[in-house]
Amino acid sequence: MIAEPAPNTITRPYRGLSVQEVDVPLTPAGIEGLLSHREIYRRTAYLVLRNGLDTALVAVRPEDPGPLFSPVAELRVLSGPDATLWITDPAADVGNASSLAAVALKHQSPGVLAYVVQGKFEHVNFIWRPAPVQIRVTEVIPPHPPKLLAMAEQVVAYDEDLPPIDLILDAVDVTELVAANPAPHYLLPCRGSGVPSEGDVSFLDTHPPYHDDWLLIGCERSRQFHNHFYLTEPARVDLCPAARIVAASPGALVLTKCCLHERGIEVNGNTAVVPWGANLDEVRAALRALCGIPPVSDGRVTGASTGAITATVDVPAPPPGPAPGSTAL
Repeated sequence: MIAEPAPNTITRPYRGLSVQEVDVPLTPAGIEGLLSHREIYRRTAYLVLRNGLDTALVAVRPEDPGPLFSPVAELRVLSGPDATLWITDPAADVGNASSLAAVALKHQSPGVLAYVVQGKFEHVNFIWRPAPVQIRVTEVIPPHPPKLLAMAEQVVAYDEDLPPIDLILDAVDVTELVAANPAPHYLLPCRGSGVPSEGDVSFLDTHPPYHDDWLLIGCERSRQFHNHFYLTEPARVDLCPAARIVAASPGALVLTKCCLHERGIEVNGNTAVVPWGANLDEVRAALRALCGIPPVSDGRVTGASTGAITATVDVPAPPPGPAPGSTAL
């Protein structure tokens, strides 16, 4: 028996979905009469049937997946016209679950289970009961938007294996840390911290003259640099994103970064850490790990004594483009 799809199900790849205009009532009896023993393409897993403004979603299984076409061996009407919504959005990437979910949630309606989207290139896909996975991106600001969030958004936009993802910024704001910790002089890691250089502010990356009254707003690596440069232990407020505790959501999935981690990714429970200078492959590997999706390519994975997982990710070939058009019935 064909099972009901899990929430967030889409057709992967979307050539497995066929859209058909029909002239029968979109009732279970009408659909079963239409499709009983009718041939379908061997890759077709779902049918979107349209009769005027009515739409229905049907899961199908071919009798024999070997030949090019084979009779329908089994079908399940997943949603009829009262639970299926057709949406036209020319900007939607229908191969991408996050794009589909974003469109569906804009048009969310009580009782609707399947959102069928006609998007870019007039291609069509559906998403079943969209419920995006929330991932907190803990990152330092300014600048705003922060780099890690922008990179994660870029990955979510092109990785078609990911479930729909809702990225939520958990900001470590340097200006707030400065305001909350008055000091005669501040030492920041670099000008990229976004705080104006006017006033009693120095930047560690320029190796400034030592001030015994400054407060370091920086991470453990900045403390190590300070000790190397000045042979003293600074007063310090930690801004490391990886050291931040999100008390409001202790079980949340978290993507963050740490300059003590120099390459690859580290996964501890619900948290994935990338290097401070992470590339897109590392951010992609971290998001896939948080979502329980295997790496894109084979890589060396080693377990640390802390239970962390460090993955050295090979640089994969660019992902293939979306498959053309919907498949004929």
